[in-house]
Amino acid sequence: MHTPIRTLFGFSSTADDVMHGVDLTGKRALVTGGASGIGIETVRVLARAGAEVVVAVRRVEVGEAVASEIRSSTGNPRVHVAPLDLSDLRSVHAFAAGWSGPLHILVNNAGVMAIPTLERTSQGWEMQFATNFLGHFALTQGLFPAMASAGGARIVSVSSSGNLIAPVLFDDLHFDFMPYDPFVAYGQSKSACALLAVEATRRWSDHGIFANALNPGAIATNLQKHTGGLRTPIERQKSVAQGAATSILLAAHPMLEGIGGRYFEDCNEAATVTRRPADYSGVAHYAMNAHNAQRLWEIAAQLVL
Repeated sequence: MHTPIRTLFGFSSTADDVMHGVDLTGKRALVTGGASGIGIETVRVLARAGAEVVVAVRRVEVGEAVASEIRSSTGNPRVHVAPLDLSDLRSVHAFAAGWSGPLHILVNNAGVMAIPTLERTSQGWEMQFATNFLGHFALTQGLFPAMASAGGARIVSVSSSGNLIAPVLFDDLHFDFMPYDPFVAYGQSKSACALLAVEATRRWSDHGIFANALNPGAIATNLQKHTGGLRTPIERQKSVAQGAATSILLAAHPMLEGIGGRYFEDCNEAATVTRRPADYSGVAHYAMNAHNAQRLWEIAAQLVL
């Protein structure tokens, strides 16, 4: 058992609080879904710290508007936009093949939540698992050479308290047998995002690549468009600036240098739990399990060939 990481930051900390005094000049970052929700704030704070940032989005025109505003507000001209559809493997492979040069920070931020009826990709995959996990998995694998050449790289895997709703359902990943449930599917995808961090660290730490997962907290964004808005009690809700704080901690804070395979919330390492708490805090044991992580990686690697 390792000692859980404790920081000076907490629930109310903002991304700017976490980044204070950190200089990212010379670093290159990629943020998926960087044109909405906490993705925008993640891009803004990385850019303000001097990083070159690529915003990977489905709708390039929306991305360009966001990037233009961030270039203007931060004075950093090195904020770029690139097309990426995580639910389309051809798009993911093309993006990775088109990347050149090192990559120091990969923030797998984009996501969909609680799609009300079963939707499938052209491969027949359930849409939440495909977008939230498989697309990011293929992207992460494809960018391995760029991260390995960076002389130290970090992967930030945005999970959710949804991991406490469902494990990875290895025998029926795409709801080919079980009745589809929007939140079970979402929970499975977010458990998978946590497991990605566990196995990526095991496989790639010798290459200087470390991955961690996080729950950003409850933030009112477009993510809840299928759920009728945020249901979390007001005292547990965060602003976008607070919601991006844990992502920024894992992406850039010196304290996380050489740390991987862990799960954070409220800017601190979360407890691993064996039963879902009433307040949905912590990370489920199955979402940190090394055997599950290796099994999922091997399955995903075959799927995204």
